[in-house]
Amino acid sequence: MANIYGVIGDPIAHSLSPLMHTDAFRSLNLDHCYFPFHVTSNHLEEAVKGMKVLGIAGFNVTIPHKTNIIPLLDQIDPLAKAIGAVNTVVRENDSFVGYNSDGLGFIRSLKEEWKRELEKEKVLIIGAGGAAKAIFYSLVHDGVQAIDICNRTTERAKQLVESCPYPSETNILTMDEAEKTLDSYSLIVQTTSIGMSPNMNETPLSIHNILPNTHVVDIIYNPFETALLKAAKEKGASTSNGLGMFIYQGAIAFEKWTGKVPDVRRMKQIVINQLGGQQHVNR
Repeated sequence: MANIYGVIGDPIAHSLSPLMHTDAFRSLNLDHCYFPFHVTSNHLEEAVKGMKVLGIAGFNVTIPHKTNIIPLLDQIDPLAKAIGAVNTVVRENDSFVGYNSDGLGFIRSLKEEWKRELEKEKVLIIGAGGAAKAIFYSLVHDGVQAIDICNRTTERAKQLVESCPYPSETNILTMDEAEKTLDSYSLIVQTTSIGMSPNMNETPLSIHNILPNTHVVDIIYNPFETALLKAAKEKGASTSNGLGMFIYQGAIAFEKWTGKVPDVRRMKQIVINQLGGQQHVNR
């Protein structure tokens, strides 16, 4: 039976998710379709009701609806509820159930690109927004205990940690404090928008104190290599951008919808091919 899937957001016209999922369906001989749906905030409730009536089997959720969609769904996965954001909706027994695959997508990508036992690592997360929250919760849920957070406003970071339902050994640092202790971390995760256009030459903090065996992740994928990642490479550190996280969160959604595991390497190559010489990805 053919099912219809999609992604809702505003804007949505340049989303690469339809291309990625459509190819994955075809490669597994699944007769399904995936479409981008432009949904503005004032039409979100009607859109969700309409998708249920029309029999949409599942959909992704992107900016600006990840939080506002929660009260419109029938059920929310505990992790998504704790994070306070949904990016994947699955029809289960005629109910719309919300999940968050951002953090899990990050972890899967990290384990592929940096083959280490995460439970033993000491982690610094830069930023305390929605992406930081999803990554922090998922890392703690996965057994990582030593995770510190630095943010321009420490109060927001404190709220993030205090709202987490899982125990952790977390220190809240200012940016200045983090800069002085970078040599104590084996993994640094940058989650802010600093480094994106038009501020592509900026970094959230100076990493002069970083060690060569550190792994630095910047979840930005526009540009592919931010100023932070360039600086980290110059210090001998290994680096990853946010493309893997984007691909894996999509792969997790695909698994939940179809019960089948997509070819992640193929999904990634499809996205890269579509980009051509461009140095950006649109969700």
